[in-house]
Amino acid sequence: MSGATPPPASTPRPAGTTSGLAQSSPPQPETTPRRRAARSADEAYQELRRAIYRGELMPNERLIEVELAARLQVSRGVVRTVLVRLGQDGLVVLTPNRGAHVRLVTEEQAVEILQVRAVLEALTARQAALNATDQEIGAIRRILNRMSQKLEQDDLLGYSEGNANLHASIIAAARHETTAGLIAGLRAQLVRFQYRTILVPGRAAQSLGEHTAIVEAIANRDPDAAEAAMRRHLGHVESTLANTATALRHGSGPSGGTRAAGDNRAADDNRAYDSTSAADSTRTA
Repeated sequence: MSGATPPPASTPRPAGTTSGLAQSSPPQPETTPRRRAARSADEAYQELRRAIYRGELMPNERLIEVELAARLQVSRGVVRTVLVRLGQDGLVVLTPNRGAHVRLVTEEQAVEILQVRAVLEALTARQAALNATDQEIGAIRRILNRMSQKLEQDDLLGYSEGNANLHASIIAAARHETTAGLIAGLRAQLVRFQYRTILVPGRAAQSLGEHTAIVEAIANRDPDAAEAAMRRHLGHVESTLANTATALRHGSGPSGGTRAAGDNRAADDNRAYDSTSAADSTRTA
């Protein structure tokens, strides 16, 4: 009919919709946080081992299963397995009906550990002289140069970190897995003594000379000289530690002050030092 108003045009619908039915809402993002994956016993073991290396868990400190389970986010059964492994490493003492605690290494035991390490690390120096690549020797030289710079800056913590890196690099260049494993089992036991020898006046400069002799022997591919130089170095560390232990028993610290002053400075250094990588090697220099 003329003048009639045409019906309104239908509104186009999105593809896939049905007339008379509400369009479905788009999927909403998941708001529930994902549960953290369970940590393996080996991961828990490595974390607790590092905590002992870094001095986060002190010698003689009790290790309570329920607290460790919460800290490591594992079951108490896993904690018991980890503590048994650390007991086999000599880092933890397990006492029937009394639980576990971090092992306290005496000065006399620390000297014995250094004697054993002198034998083992002398072997790694010998093997490094035989097996190190030119690139590894270059890297070891650069570490030694940085140690020298830290000493010139009177940065004993930086020097100590370099010392740890140097020993670790020599062990890696030796490619002697059995010896590396044995050394790893000993090094954390010296955490209590890690800064004591470097605080002795004149020891840092002497230490740099000893490390220089080791590096030069390795660079010259002289296994006999490298072995002898490492034995001399760790022999001097041993004697220095023994002397500081005697001084502390008689009430004077390693730098000639009171025992409290020496121990407090070492404690301050421990708190100040982020030992993420260097904790994996000895820092007695």
